[in-house]
Amino acid sequence: MNSFDIDGVILLGEGLIGVHPGPRDVIITGRSVEEFAATQRQLSAAGIFNQIFFNPLRFDQKTRESSGAHKARTLLMLYKSGYNINVHFEDDEVQAKIIEEAMVVDGVRIAPTTVVRLVHDLTEKENVWHSPKL
Repeated sequence: MNSFDIDGVILLGEGLIGVHPGPRDVIITGRSVEEFAATQRQLSAAGIFNQIFFNPLRFDQKTRESSGAHKARTLLMLYKSGYNINVHFEDDEVQAKIIEEAMVVDGVRIAPTTVVRLVHDLTEKENVWHSPKL
């Protein structure tokens, strides 16, 4: 199974849909749990109903770095729980680096996840509120 970021991977802004997760894949987002309702509506409208792991921090507390750390912790938790996440799709270079570094300890890869980075300028990398209205 694989994991996917939302903004810049699944949703590319202005109604553009990017990479679709498969039915068994998971979504690990930097979006705050406060953005749950809006996120569910956006993904449902795109026909995406996968399990989502939200950033537990409040919107005004999260950063690109804390979102990357959340994604890395979630990937490691899933791996330790018996799930083999082969690829994580990410567009934010800051978060991708944090995730990649978390997969290696003392030069040894501790989890098999490879980060595949999508490079584009279609979405904002900084903290953006996702309105509960569509």
